[in-house]
Amino acid sequence: MTEWWTYRLTSFLLFSPRTYHRLFQLYNTAIWPLQLAGIAMGLAILALLMRPWRHRERIVAGLLAIAWLWVAWAFLYERYSQINWVAPWFAAAFVLQALLLIALGVIGRIEFARAGSARFAIATALIAIAVVGYPLLAPLFGRSWTTAEVFGVAPDPTAIATLATLALVRGAVRWLLIAIPVAACALGGLTERAMGQPEAFVVGLAALIGVALAARRSAPTSIARRRA
Repeated sequence: MTEWWTYRLTSFLLFSPRTYHRLFQLYNTAIWPLQLAGIAMGLAILALLMRPWRHRERIVAGLLAIAWLWVAWAFLYERYSQINWVAPWFAAAFVLQALLLIALGVIGRIEFARAGSARFAIATALIAIAVVGYPLLAPLFGRSWTTAEVFGVAPDPTAIATLATLALVRGAVRWLLIAIPVAACALGGLTERAMGQPEAFVVGLAALIGVALAARRSAPTSIARRRA
């Protein structure tokens, strides 16, 4: 029996990079033009965060829940499970995240940190990168546009944007809300690393930034209102 310390990250990879990117190519072709809807949802979340519109927290949580449910069913369960037997468990985790968003953010009540802080600026910049910048990585790294990963329909940019958004939630509840997005980023980054893809650095760095943002304390609501 091979000793456990001889294993490498690539030992656990169940598919080749070519197979993985081909899967995304077929997926993107099949669902087009839903990618545009995903980008529109991401931009809508950014717009809602920028201004304290009524019920914005519930709308943002609802949009994120839709994205996580779609990725769980359309990509992880229907497609990714064809090359990775663990994918149905990933899909279940994505469904759980959607249910948490609905329970705590749509039915319940969350509150975002105020705009104007450095924390807010970094978080919204990370969301913009996940929504607008992440799909550009495919052609940037020499792949076809059809292999691009887009917020709302692909796991990694969805997890990054969600983590950045929920890092702005006030109170300890944000740690419950970001647990699965952090795990999703970690698994996505490890998968990209095992395939030798440069996206591993992007996903890993985004996860670290998101956790650091969540660890920063928000100013108390009463103080923020007095300053407004």
